[in-house]
Amino acid sequence: MWAFSDITSATLALFSCLMVQLLFRPVDGGAVPLTQGNIDMTLASNELVFINFYAEWCRFSSMLAPIFDEAADKVAAEFPDAGRVVMGKVDCDSESSVASRFHITKYPTLKVIRNGQPTKREYRGQRSTEAFVQFVRKQLEDPIKEFFELKELNELDDKKRMIIGYFDRKDVPEYQMFRRVATNLKDDCQFHVGFGPCYNQSCEFGQLFNLVSASAAMHPPGQPIIVFRSDKALSNDDDETYKGSMTTFDELNIWAQEKCVPLVREITFENAEELTEEGLPFLILFHKPDDTESVKAYKDIISGSLINEKQSINFLTADGLKFAHPLHHLGKSTSDLPLIAIDSFRHMYLFPNFQDIFQPGKLKSFLQDLYSGKLHREFHYGPDQSDQEDTNQISGQVKVPTTPPESTFKKLAPSKNRYTLLRDEL
Repeated sequence: MWAFSDITSATLALFSCLMVQLLFRPVDGGAVPLTQGNIDMTLASNELVFINFYAEWCRFSSMLAPIFDEAADKVAAEFPDAGRVVMGKVDCDSESSVASRFHITKYPTLKVIRNGQPTKREYRGQRSTEAFVQFVRKQLEDPIKEFFELKELNELDDKKRMIIGYFDRKDVPEYQMFRRVATNLKDDCQFHVGFGPCYNQSCEFGQLFNLVSASAAMHPPGQPIIVFRSDKALSNDDDETYKGSMTTFDELNIWAQEKCVPLVREITFENAEELTEEGLPFLILFHKPDDTESVKAYKDIISGSLINEKQSINFLTADGLKFAHPLHHLGKSTSDLPLIAIDSFRHMYLFPNFQDIFQPGKLKSFLQDLYSGKLHREFHYGPDQSDQEDTNQISGQVKVPTTPPESTFKKLAPSKNRYTLLRDEL
Protein backbone atom coordinates (compact mmCIF):
# COMPACT_ATOMS: atom_id res chain seq x y z
CA MET A 1 0.00 0.00 0.00
CA TRP A 2 1.41 3.37 -1.02
CA ALA A 3 1.58 6.08 1.64
CA PHE A 4 0.46 9.60 0.69
CA SER A 5 4.03 10.83 1.22
CA ASP A 6 5.29 8.19 -1.24
CA ILE A 7 2.79 9.31 -3.88
CA THR A 8 3.72 12.93 -3.31
CA SER A 9 7.46 12.23 -3.64
CA ALA A 10 6.99 10.16 -6.76
CA THR A 11 4.75 12.81 -8.31
CA LEU A 12 7.24 15.57 -7.55
CA ALA A 13 10.11 13.56 -9.04
CA LEU A 14 8.12 12.91 -12.22
CA PHE A 15 7.08 16.57 -12.38
CA SER A 16 10.73 17.65 -12.10
CA CYS A 17 11.73 15.35 -14.95
CA LEU A 18 8.92 16.65 -17.14
CA MET A 19 9.82 20.26 -16.36
CA VAL A 20 13.42 19.65 -17.42
CA GLN A 21 12.24 18.26 -20.74
CA LEU A 22 9.62 20.94 -21.35
CA LEU A 23 11.70 23.93 -20.27
CA PHE A 24 15.09 23.04 -21.69
CA ARG A 25 14.61 20.77 -24.70
CA PRO A 26 15.20 22.83 -27.86
CA VAL A 27 12.12 23.53 -29.98
CA ASP A 28 14.08 22.70 -33.12
CA GLY A 29 15.56 19.50 -31.64
CA GLY A 30 19.17 18.58 -31.05
CA ALA A 31 21.11 18.35 -27.81
CA VAL A 32 19.81 20.28 -24.80
CA PRO A 33 21.84 23.46 -24.11
CA LEU A 34 23.07 23.18 -20.51
CA THR A 35 23.88 26.27 -18.47
CA GLN A 36 24.70 27.22 -14.91
CA GLY A 37 20.96 27.69 -14.43
CA ASN A 38 19.68 24.30 -15.55
CA ILE A 39 22.50 21.79 -15.33
CA ASP A 40 21.99 20.76 -11.69
CA MET A 41 18.29 20.04 -12.22
CA THR A 42 19.09 18.11 -15.40
CA LEU A 43 21.73 15.95 -13.71
CA ALA A 44 19.59 15.31 -10.64
CA SER A 45 16.48 14.27 -12.55
CA ASN A 46 17.94 11.92 -15.16
CA GLU A 47 19.49 8.48 -14.96
CA LEU A 48 21.95 9.31 -17.75
CA VAL A 49 23.21 12.63 -19.11
CA PHE A 50 25.62 12.55 -22.07
CA ILE A 51 27.30 15.96 -22.49
CA ASN A 52 29.26 17.52 -25.35
CA PHE A 53 31.54 20.24 -23.96
CA TYR A 54 32.48 22.38 -26.95
CA ALA A 55 33.99 25.70 -28.00
CA GLU A 56 32.71 27.73 -30.93
CA TRP A 57 36.24 28.54 -32.10
CA CYS A 58 37.25 24.84 -32.27
CA ARG A 59 36.82 23.35 -35.74
CA PHE A 60 36.52 19.83 -34.29
CA SER A 61 33.65 21.10 -32.15
CA SER A 62 31.97 22.52 -35.25
CA MET A 63 32.39 19.21 -37.07
CA LEU A 64 30.92 17.25 -34.15
CA ALA A 65 27.92 19.52 -33.43
CA PRO A 66 25.50 18.35 -36.17
CA ILE A 67 26.38 14.70 -35.56
CA PHE A 68 25.77 15.00 -31.82
CA ASP A 69 22.49 16.89 -32.39
CA GLU A 70 21.23 14.23 -34.79
CA ALA A 71 22.10 11.52 -32.28
CA ALA A 72 20.26 13.49 -29.56
CA ASP A 73 17.09 13.52 -31.65
CA LYS A 74 17.28 9.76 -32.24
CA VAL A 75 17.94 9.08 -28.56
CA ALA A 76 14.98 11.29 -27.53
CA ALA A 77 12.74 9.38 -29.93
CA GLU A 78 13.93 5.97 -28.74
CA PHE A 79 13.86 6.81 -25.01
CA PRO A 80 10.99 9.30 -24.59
CA ASP A 81 10.29 8.56 -20.92
CA ALA A 82 11.12 11.41 -18.57
CA GLY A 83 14.12 10.80 -16.35
CA ARG A 84 15.87 8.21 -18.54
CA VAL A 85 18.41 10.10 -20.65
CA VAL A 86 19.32 13.57 -21.89
CA MET A 87 22.00 14.41 -24.43
CA GLY A 88 23.21 17.90 -23.61
CA LYS A 89 25.81 20.39 -24.74
CA VAL A 90 27.80 23.09 -22.96
CA ASP A 91 29.30 26.14 -24.67
CA CYS A 92 32.50 26.35 -22.63
CA ASP A 93 33.16 30.00 -23.52
CA SER A 94 29.78 31.34 -22.39
CA GLU A 95 29.51 28.78 -19.55
CA SER A 96 33.08 28.90 -18.25
CA SER A 97 32.03 28.10 -14.67
CA VAL A 98 30.39 24.87 -15.82
CA ALA A 99 33.47 23.97 -17.89
CA SER A 100 35.72 24.59 -14.87
CA ARG A 101 33.49 22.50 -12.64
CA PHE A 102 34.00 19.51 -14.93
CA HIS A 103 37.73 20.22 -15.50
CA ILE A 104 37.38 20.76 -19.24
CA THR A 105 40.69 21.68 -20.90
CA LYS A 106 40.21 20.41 -24.45
CA TYR A 107 37.44 20.54 -27.00
CA PRO A 108 35.21 18.81 -27.67
CA THR A 109 35.12 16.64 -24.55
CA LEU A 110 32.32 14.10 -24.12
CA LYS A 111 31.39 13.19 -20.55
CA VAL A 112 28.88 10.76 -19.11
CA ILE A 113 26.95 11.51 -15.91
CA ARG A 114 25.06 8.66 -14.22
CA ASN A 115 22.60 9.50 -11.45
CA GLY A 116 24.32 12.85 -10.99
CA GLN A 117 27.80 11.30 -10.71
CA PRO A 118 30.47 11.75 -13.44
CA THR A 119 31.80 8.40 -14.64
CA LYS A 120 35.53 7.75 -14.60
CA ARG A 121 35.69 7.24 -18.34
CA GLU A 122 35.11 9.94 -20.92
CA TYR A 123 33.57 8.84 -24.21
CA ARG A 124 36.35 8.14 -26.70
CA GLY A 125 34.58 5.90 -29.17
CA GLN A 126 33.64 6.51 -32.75
CA ARG A 127 32.07 9.92 -33.34
CA SER A 128 29.12 9.04 -35.52
CA THR A 129 25.37 9.27 -34.99
CA GLU A 130 24.91 5.51 -34.84
CA ALA A 131 27.88 5.06 -32.49
CA PHE A 132 26.45 7.63 -30.07
CA VAL A 133 22.99 6.03 -30.14
CA GLN A 134 24.46 2.57 -29.63
CA PHE A 135 26.56 3.88 -26.74
CA VAL A 136 23.48 5.31 -25.02
CA ARG A 137 21.61 2.02 -25.53
CA LYS A 138 24.50 0.19 -23.90
CA GLN A 139 24.59 2.62 -20.98
CA LEU A 140 20.87 2.14 -20.35
CA GLU A 141 20.99 -1.64 -20.33
CA ASP A 142 19.88 -3.19 -17.06
CA PRO A 143 23.05 -3.44 -14.91
CA ILE A 144 21.54 -6.14 -12.71
CA LYS A 145 21.10 -9.83 -13.52
CA GLU A 146 18.24 -11.52 -11.72
CA PHE A 147 18.61 -15.07 -10.43
CA PHE A 148 15.68 -17.39 -9.89
CA GLU A 149 17.30 -20.54 -8.53
CA LEU A 150 20.01 -21.04 -5.93
CA LYS A 151 22.17 -23.08 -8.28
CA GLU A 152 22.70 -19.95 -10.36
CA LEU A 153 24.73 -18.47 -7.50
CA ASN A 154 27.08 -21.45 -7.61
CA GLU A 155 27.63 -20.89 -11.32
CA LEU A 156 28.78 -17.26 -11.07
CA ASP A 157 32.24 -16.40 -12.41
CA ASP A 158 34.67 -16.62 -9.49
CA LYS A 159 37.11 -14.33 -11.32
CA LYS A 160 34.66 -11.42 -11.02
CA ARG A 161 33.88 -9.22 -8.04
CA MET A 162 30.17 -8.91 -7.47
CA ILE A 163 27.46 -7.38 -5.31
CA ILE A 164 24.44 -9.60 -4.63
CA GLY A 165 21.13 -8.37 -3.25
CA TYR A 166 18.01 -10.13 -2.03
CA PHE A 167 14.77 -8.22 -1.56
CA ASP A 168 11.11 -8.87 -0.86
CA ARG A 169 10.02 -7.38 -4.19
CA LYS A 170 11.07 -4.83 -6.80
CA ASP A 171 9.02 -1.86 -5.59
CA VAL A 172 10.76 -1.46 -2.23
CA PRO A 173 13.02 1.61 -1.71
CA GLU A 174 16.02 -0.56 -0.80
CA TYR A 175 15.99 -2.18 -4.23
CA GLN A 176 15.61 1.17 -5.99
CA MET A 177 18.74 2.39 -4.18
CA PHE A 178 20.52 -0.86 -5.09
CA ARG A 179 19.69 -0.15 -8.75
CA ARG A 180 21.15 3.36 -8.57
CA VAL A 181 24.42 2.07 -7.16
CA ALA A 182 24.54 -0.74 -9.74
CA THR A 183 24.08 1.77 -12.55
CA ASN A 184 27.06 3.78 -11.28
CA LEU A 185 29.40 0.82 -10.77
CA LYS A 186 28.38 -1.61 -13.50
CA ASP A 187 31.77 -1.19 -15.21
CA ASP A 188 33.59 -2.31 -12.05
CA CYS A 189 31.38 -5.05 -10.58
CA GLN A 190 28.75 -7.59 -11.51
CA PHE A 191 25.38 -7.04 -9.80
CA HIS A 192 22.93 -9.87 -9.13
CA VAL A 193 19.55 -9.87 -7.39
CA GLY A 194 16.89 -12.26 -6.18
CA PHE A 195 13.38 -11.64 -4.91
CA GLY A 196 11.13 -13.52 -2.52
CA PRO A 197 9.02 -13.14 0.60
CA CYS A 198 11.08 -15.39 2.85
CA TYR A 199 14.39 -14.82 4.60
CA ASN A 200 14.76 -17.77 6.96
CA GLN A 201 16.83 -20.91 6.74
CA SER A 202 13.78 -23.16 6.20
CA CYS A 203 12.96 -21.38 2.95
CA GLU A 204 14.83 -22.38 -0.22
CA PHE A 205 15.84 -18.82 -0.98
CA GLY A 206 16.81 -18.38 2.65
CA GLN A 207 19.79 -20.62 1.90
CA LEU A 208 21.14 -17.63 0.00
CA PHE A 209 22.76 -16.54 3.25
CA ASN A 210 25.10 -19.50 3.31
CA LEU A 211 25.73 -19.55 -0.43
CA VAL A 212 26.66 -15.90 -0.73
CA SER A 213 28.58 -15.16 2.42
CA ALA A 214 29.30 -16.90 5.69
CA SER A 215 28.76 -13.63 7.57
CA ALA A 216 25.35 -13.27 5.93
CA ALA A 217 24.08 -16.21 7.96
CA MET A 218 24.00 -13.87 10.96
CA HIS A 219 21.82 -11.36 9.10
CA PRO A 220 18.43 -10.70 10.79
CA PRO A 221 15.63 -12.69 9.11
CA GLY A 222 12.97 -10.65 7.35
CA GLN A 223 15.33 -7.90 6.22
CA PRO A 224 16.74 -7.11 2.76
CA ILE A 225 20.36 -8.14 2.35
CA ILE A 226 23.25 -6.90 0.23
CA VAL A 227 26.57 -8.74 0.21
CA PHE A 228 29.90 -8.52 -1.56
CA ARG A 229 31.38 -11.66 -3.06
CA SER A 230 35.09 -11.46 -3.86
CA ASP A 231 36.88 -12.73 -6.96
CA LYS A 232 37.92 -15.89 -5.14
CA ALA A 233 39.91 -17.32 -8.05
CA LEU A 234 42.16 -14.26 -8.13
CA SER A 235 42.30 -12.97 -4.56
CA ASN A 236 42.02 -13.95 -0.92
CA ASP A 237 39.68 -11.04 -0.14
CA ASP A 238 36.85 -11.83 2.26
CA ASP A 239 33.16 -11.69 1.44
CA GLU A 240 31.29 -9.03 3.38
CA THR A 241 27.71 -8.24 4.29
CA TYR A 242 26.68 -4.60 4.01
CA LYS A 243 25.66 -3.25 7.41
CA GLY A 244 24.84 0.37 6.58
CA SER A 245 21.67 2.12 5.48
CA MET A 246 20.10 0.66 2.35
CA THR A 247 18.19 3.84 1.63
CA THR A 248 21.14 6.26 1.77
CA PHE A 249 22.78 6.48 -1.64
CA ASP A 250 26.15 7.92 -0.60
CA GLU A 251 26.69 5.38 2.16
CA LEU A 252 25.83 2.37 -0.01
CA ASN A 253 27.68 3.73 -3.03
CA ILE A 254 30.92 4.37 -1.09
CA TRP A 255 30.84 0.86 0.41
CA ALA A 256 30.18 -0.77 -2.96
CA GLN A 257 32.88 1.30 -4.65
CA GLU A 258 35.45 0.24 -2.07
CA LYS A 259 34.56 -3.39 -2.75
CA CYS A 260 34.24 -3.17 -6.53
CA VAL A 261 37.43 -1.20 -7.19
CA PRO A 262 40.23 -3.25 -5.61
CA LEU A 263 43.69 -2.08 -4.55
CA VAL A 264 45.19 -4.22 -7.32
CA ARG A 265 43.44 -3.88 -10.67
CA GLU A 266 43.79 -5.70 -13.95
CA ILE A 267 44.97 -3.59 -16.88
CA THR A 268 43.32 -4.34 -20.21
CA PHE A 269 43.29 -2.67 -23.59
CA GLU A 270 39.85 -1.32 -22.66
CA ASN A 271 40.92 0.49 -19.46
CA ALA A 272 44.61 1.21 -20.18
CA GLU A 273 43.88 4.74 -21.39
CA GLU A 274 41.92 5.52 -18.25
CA LEU A 275 44.66 4.13 -16.00
CA THR A 276 47.41 6.12 -17.73
CA GLU A 277 45.35 9.28 -17.25
CA GLU A 278 45.54 8.79 -13.49
CA GLY A 279 49.19 9.80 -13.86
CA LEU A 280 50.73 7.33 -11.41
CA PRO A 281 53.55 4.92 -12.32
CA PHE A 282 52.55 1.28 -12.80
CA LEU A 283 53.78 -1.66 -10.77
CA ILE A 284 52.67 -4.59 -12.94
CA LEU A 285 52.60 -8.32 -12.48
CA PHE A 286 52.71 -9.98 -15.89
CA HIS A 287 51.33 -13.52 -15.61
CA LYS A 288 49.99 -16.39 -17.65
CA PRO A 289 46.18 -16.43 -17.93
CA ASP A 290 45.81 -19.59 -15.84
CA ASP A 291 48.36 -18.61 -13.19
CA THR A 292 45.97 -17.58 -10.43
CA GLU A 293 48.34 -18.48 -7.59
CA SER A 294 50.92 -15.85 -8.57
CA VAL A 295 48.14 -13.27 -8.84
CA LYS A 296 46.87 -14.13 -5.35
CA ALA A 297 50.37 -14.02 -3.86
CA TYR A 298 51.09 -10.66 -5.48
CA LYS A 299 47.82 -9.20 -4.22
CA ASP A 300 48.49 -10.48 -0.70
CA ILE A 301 51.94 -8.85 -0.67
CA ILE A 302 50.51 -5.55 -1.91
CA SER A 303 47.64 -5.45 0.58
CA GLY A 304 49.84 -6.65 3.42
CA SER A 305 52.84 -4.35 3.07
CA LEU A 306 52.33 -1.74 0.31
CA ILE A 307 48.85 -0.37 0.91
CA ASN A 308 50.33 2.95 2.10
CA GLU A 309 51.90 3.41 -1.34
CA LYS A 310 48.56 3.52 -3.20
CA GLN A 311 48.67 7.32 -3.54
CA SER A 312 52.02 7.07 -5.33
CA ILE A 313 51.68 4.10 -7.65
CA ASN A 314 49.07 1.98 -9.45
CA PHE A 315 49.20 -1.71 -8.56
CA LEU A 316 48.21 -3.76 -11.61
CA THR A 317 48.13 -7.23 -13.08
CA ALA A 318 48.33 -7.97 -16.80
CA ASP A 319 47.76 -10.98 -18.99
CA GLY A 320 51.28 -11.64 -20.20
CA LEU A 321 50.06 -13.21 -23.45
CA LYS A 322 47.95 -10.20 -24.39
CA PHE A 323 50.62 -7.76 -23.26
CA ALA A 324 53.55 -9.57 -24.85
CA HIS A 325 54.98 -6.39 -26.39
CA PRO A 326 56.10 -4.87 -23.04
CA LEU A 327 57.76 -8.20 -22.22
CA HIS A 328 59.79 -8.07 -25.44
CA HIS A 329 60.67 -4.48 -24.57
CA LEU A 330 62.17 -5.80 -21.33
CA GLY A 331 64.05 -8.54 -23.15
CA LYS A 332 61.69 -11.20 -21.82
CA SER A 333 59.14 -13.59 -23.28
CA THR A 334 56.07 -15.45 -22.08
CA SER A 335 58.31 -18.31 -20.95
CA ASP A 336 59.73 -15.95 -18.29
CA LEU A 337 56.32 -15.37 -16.65
CA PRO A 338 55.47 -14.45 -13.99
CA LEU A 339 57.50 -11.28 -13.68
CA ILE A 340 57.10 -7.83 -12.19
CA ALA A 341 58.08 -4.48 -13.67
CA ILE A 342 57.63 -0.78 -13.09
CA ASP A 343 56.55 1.52 -15.91
CA SER A 344 57.28 5.10 -14.85
CA PHE A 345 55.94 6.54 -18.15
CA ARG A 346 59.56 7.35 -18.99
CA HIS A 347 61.24 3.98 -18.61
CA MET A 348 60.53 0.40 -17.61
CA TYR A 349 62.41 -1.34 -14.80
CA LEU A 350 62.39 -5.08 -14.20
CA PHE A 351 62.11 -6.55 -10.70
CA PRO A 352 65.02 -9.02 -10.67
CA ASN A 353 63.27 -12.17 -9.45
CA PHE A 354 59.57 -12.79 -8.89
CA GLN A 355 60.25 -15.14 -5.96
CA ASP A 356 61.91 -12.24 -4.13
CA ILE A 357 58.46 -10.78 -3.38
CA PHE A 358 58.28 -13.27 -0.52
CA GLN A 359 61.34 -11.68 1.11
CA PRO A 360 60.01 -9.03 3.54
CA GLY A 361 60.62 -5.51 2.30
CA LYS A 362 62.09 -6.53 -1.06
CA LEU A 363 59.26 -5.24 -3.26
CA LYS A 364 58.91 -2.11 -1.16
CA SER A 365 62.62 -1.43 -1.55
CA PHE A 366 62.16 -1.72 -5.33
CA LEU A 367 59.52 1.03 -5.16
CA GLN A 368 61.70 3.19 -2.92
CA ASP A 369 64.50 2.93 -5.49
CA LEU A 370 62.08 4.30 -8.07
CA TYR A 371 61.08 7.23 -5.87
CA SER A 372 64.68 8.08 -5.00
CA GLY A 373 65.81 7.92 -8.61
CA LYS A 374 68.17 5.04 -7.88
CA LEU A 375 66.68 2.76 -10.55
CA HIS A 376 67.08 5.40 -13.24
CA ARG A 377 70.52 6.43 -12.04
CA GLU A 378 71.87 2.89 -11.99
CA PHE A 379 70.64 2.12 -15.48
CA HIS A 380 72.50 5.16 -16.80
CA TYR A 381 75.62 5.19 -14.64
CA GLY A 382 75.92 1.75 -13.11
CA PRO A 383 75.41 0.78 -9.45
CA ASP A 384 75.74 3.31 -6.64
CA GLN A 385 79.20 3.38 -5.04
CA SER A 386 78.29 1.12 -2.11
CA ASP A 387 76.64 -1.37 -4.43
CA GLN A 388 79.55 -1.07 -6.86
CA GLU A 389 82.00 -2.11 -4.16
CA ASP A 390 79.89 -5.15 -3.34
CA THR A 391 79.71 -6.04 -7.02
CA ASN A 392 83.47 -5.72 -7.44
CA GLN A 393 84.11 -7.93 -4.41
CA ILE A 394 81.78 -10.59 -5.76
CA SER A 395 82.59 -10.61 -9.45
CA GLY A 396 85.63 -8.42 -9.88
CA GLN A 397 83.78 -6.61 -12.65
CA VAL A 398 82.14 -3.23 -12.97
CA LYS A 399 78.63 -3.19 -14.33
CA VAL A 400 78.48 -1.59 -17.76
CA PRO A 401 76.06 1.38 -17.75
CA THR A 402 72.96 0.76 -19.82
CA THR A 403 69.93 2.69 -20.94
CA PRO A 404 66.61 1.50 -19.45
CA PRO A 405 63.88 0.45 -21.88
CA GLU A 406 61.46 3.25 -22.71
CA SER A 407 57.92 3.17 -21.37
CA THR A 408 55.47 1.22 -23.48
CA PHE A 409 52.30 2.04 -21.56
CA LYS A 410 52.64 5.79 -22.08
CA LYS A 411 51.83 5.06 -25.72
CA LEU A 412 48.39 3.89 -24.59
CA ALA A 413 47.64 7.29 -23.04
CA PRO A 414 45.17 9.52 -24.93
CA SER A 415 46.76 11.85 -27.45
CA LYS A 416 46.10 15.53 -26.83
CA ASN A 417 45.29 15.85 -30.51
CA ARG A 418 43.21 12.71 -30.82
CA TYR A 419 39.88 14.46 -31.25
CA THR A 420 40.42 17.86 -29.69
CA LEU A 421 42.13 21.20 -29.79
CA LEU A 422 43.62 22.98 -26.83
CA ARG A 423 43.11 26.75 -26.79
CA ASP A 424 46.87 27.41 -26.77
CA GLU A 425 47.29 25.27 -29.89
CA LEU A 426 45.55 27.86 -32.05
